[in-house]
Amino acid sequence: MNSHLCNRCGSCVGLSDGKIRFTNKTGNYTPKIFEPIDDQLADTLWQACSGKNFNFPEFQKRLFPDVQHFHNFIGAYQRIGIGFAKDQEIREKGASGGIITAVLIWLLDKKMIDGAVVLGMDAKEPWLTQAFIATSREQILEAAQSKYIISSTNDILPQIEAFKGNLAFVGLPGQVQSIRKLQQIGHVSVQHIKYIFGPFYGNTLHFSSIKSFLKTYKADTYENITKLYFRYGEWPGNMRIELKSGRVIELKKFHANYLIPFHILRNSLYCTDFTNEFTDLSGGDAWAPVYEERGKGFSMIISRSEKGDEILSRMVADGAIEFNQIEENEAIDMHSHGYDFKKRGSFIRIKFRKWLGKSIPDYGYEIKGFTFSRYFMELIISTMFILMGTSIARWTVEQFSPKFIGNMFERTRTLWKKSTHNIKRNEL
Repeated sequence: MNSHLCNRCGSCVGLSDGKIRFTNKTGNYTPKIFEPIDDQLADTLWQACSGKNFNFPEFQKRLFPDVQHFHNFIGAYQRIGIGFAKDQEIREKGASGGIITAVLIWLLDKKMIDGAVVLGMDAKEPWLTQAFIATSREQILEAAQSKYIISSTNDILPQIEAFKGNLAFVGLPGQVQSIRKLQQIGHVSVQHIKYIFGPFYGNTLHFSSIKSFLKTYKADTYENITKLYFRYGEWPGNMRIELKSGRVIELKKFHANYLIPFHILRNSLYCTDFTNEFTDLSGGDAWAPVYEERGKGFSMIISRSEKGDEILSRMVADGAIEFNQIEENEAIDMHSHGYDFKKRGSFIRIKFRKWLGKSIPDYGYEIKGFTFSRYFMELIISTMFILMGTSIARWTVEQFSPKFIGNMFERTRTLWKKSTHNIKRNEL
């Protein structure tokens, strides 16, 4: 709980009956024990924690025994394709092609679920995220799009347990992994979850990213935020903040990415699950020029379980989504940067952490055999994250125009990608 291994999934809070609560949500957003924990509860919390360990090979065999395909980077899967929701409202509301939103609405319409666990923005504090159970199309649409600040979806476990009916669950990899661990031990809190979906995952940012963003615009404090969006408007979208004063602040997504190295949650650097490998179906942006140039939003879709693939087939037959299957190599090439960052970089960073004598997560497998140049490149990246995460670096960047910093960041990132292209693509 007090180390960089905590991914803030929220399970310990949700299972503790108020004994553990999150504190300082606009700061470090950490769980804290407020009342004594008995041995039985402690054992449950220990088993549910996905931050300390999650055995990838074991869960792949258990969840996907008849899988059609497997790749160490992608995980188990039935099919991979590019697609989007054919309902224009859903597609526009989504972060990319609106696939996960479309799946939830379709399942609800078919009465295959009675609700969906989704992540929205808090009604009382609209600058913070809040998980809730959506039971209508409107509520599902309200929760559409990615949220790039810390979320703790699993603190909603008591509501999931009390819900009358079948549920779909949408979460980040650490949240999904904890749900899978609870399912494995037959915990009552997850008995109503019938389907699990989730987005691809690169990183999460501390709330300090929002504070810093406002400072660069010399804007009001975060308490005056009325609306906060991370992917507003046409794909790939803009970071947008609406204030009580009526002022609107907006910056292109790719430019707003400058916040990442300054405010990244350290656990993001040790998570090796890029495509949410333990969902029934996962999806993320289709990052390729052929799609990016068109706008509108396209998703890469990965069906994993048999029931996930069946949902995909039925939705295509119903005309709910467009889906064009692609090959494994094309999928890896499209997200080569993400796979390299998660499946190579994370294991190197974990090794660095081990060399420093710090605790490390156990995923039941390891990818190794990297070249010296890849280790050296990761040393540079890790050093940059440490330096840019300091208060003086954050203060310095806040003195410049976000548009200037965003432009500089995008150009620097493009140059970096070109200069390290061969290192990252080597034997990918």
